[in-house]
Amino acid sequence: MTTLATSASFSAPAGADIPARLDRLPWSRWHWRVVIALGIAWVLDGLEVTMVGSIGGVLERGDTLGLTAAQVGLAGSLYVAGAVTGALVFGRMTDRLGRKKLFMLTLAVYAAATFATAFSPTFAIFAVCRFFTGLGIGGEYAAINSAIDELVPARVRGRVNLAINGSFWLGAALGAGLALVVLDPRVFGPVWGWRVGFGLGALLALAIVLIRRHVPESPRWLAAHGRAAEAERILADIEAQVAREHGPLPPPAAHPSVGHRPSPSLRDVARVLLVHYRQRSAVALGLMLSQAFFYNAIFFTYALVLTRFHGVDASRVALYIFPFALGNVLGPLLLGPLFDSVGRRRMIALTYAGAGVGLALTGVAFMAGWLDALTQALAWSAVFFLASAAASSAYLTVSEVFPLEMRAIAIALFYAVGTGAGGFVAPWLFGALIETGSRGAVAIGYGIGAALVIAAGLAALRWGVDAERRTLEEIAPPMEGARRGA
Repeated sequence: MTTLATSASFSAPAGADIPARLDRLPWSRWHWRVVIALGIAWVLDGLEVTMVGSIGGVLERGDTLGLTAAQVGLAGSLYVAGAVTGALVFGRMTDRLGRKKLFMLTLAVYAAATFATAFSPTFAIFAVCRFFTGLGIGGEYAAINSAIDELVPARVRGRVNLAINGSFWLGAALGAGLALVVLDPRVFGPVWGWRVGFGLGALLALAIVLIRRHVPESPRWLAAHGRAAEAERILADIEAQVAREHGPLPPPAAHPSVGHRPSPSLRDVARVLLVHYRQRSAVALGLMLSQAFFYNAIFFTYALVLTRFHGVDASRVALYIFPFALGNVLGPLLLGPLFDSVGRRRMIALTYAGAGVGLALTGVAFMAGWLDALTQALAWSAVFFLASAAASSAYLTVSEVFPLEMRAIAIALFYAVGTGAGGFVAPWLFGALIETGSRGAVAIGYGIGAALVIAAGLAALRWGVDAERRTLEEIAPPMEGARRGA
């Protein structure tokens, strides 16, 4: 039977002090470079989702792809399905082959699929391209969250992780601005503009590939896979760069160590999730499922609500993305530090429950006809100021409460199950609700999303983990006994 060992169970082999040495580092230009190079994954995701959201109305035109509202929603669902598949496939590979190999591979998959989207002649081809674009993004989530958590000092892990996940909305703003420009009749116009937008997104991804080449492999992962000398070399180089900026480094504190441990089998992973950490697993699943339904329900059908119920011209939808994106960016940035000071459980409960109550009130106002296009966008902005921090904290929770050996596959599994259930159903469901033309039907969908996040927030308050300012190996000690290959 797999057991979880404390740090005392291990001797102190070469590289055993890697967690303590990484956690004691002062914030530096090196950390900024890593965060920017890796965090761009969420910018790209935001760009993709917003492009589809902003051009949803355009794609319904007969001179483009002639899609129905249900097909627009289905395309969003297929993107999510691809992301779920990518997370599962690439997540397992990330734990076995390394963080760096996979965050390079997944970005290449994304770039190729996005470029192909620009040449889609029919809905069928467009849908397939959206699936493969999601495949790359899903793989990014597992590889990037693992790498970031393992490279960022424990004392700021919460705020950094939330800020990076919140950068999705920088991509959303970029996607909205790009859609606004390329759809302008004076530039490319609706017929060709949506294709140009996807092509430019692919070029951005190719540029990021060049930047990521300089991000190192996680020393924690290397040490755990018997490559202590390589881990030591990389960490020594990081320390030298930081010391040149800040002077002599403080001595590392006493922390749980990391040593060579073979990759666990899938049976070992299941045992940890369903037996040793079943309470953590239940909380993580609730957080991921509820936020996925909440977000995808609103955002994949954002353009359809504005065009169908508020009479906004399809080429002007992108203008309404900016206030929405602003609220989503500011939420993690302003609330993120509180996740390290006030604590994980309290802040998760506050943001989840607050977002749920806000969406419920917005649904009532929408059903009563009290909102126009501008006030609808502003109401969503206020709701998602909290919801953005809440959703980001779900990814933070999953990435830090399970052992290093299975971190990426844990992220992938919870992302896949939560997003597969909440994210796949939500765009299709809301697309169908919007097709009815009934405000009441759409408001019922908002109510479902609100109830889910409120319940998840309360569960986190009761059963969540106080992970703030604690090293990863202290939160989830290394696995022992995982000696069989998958």
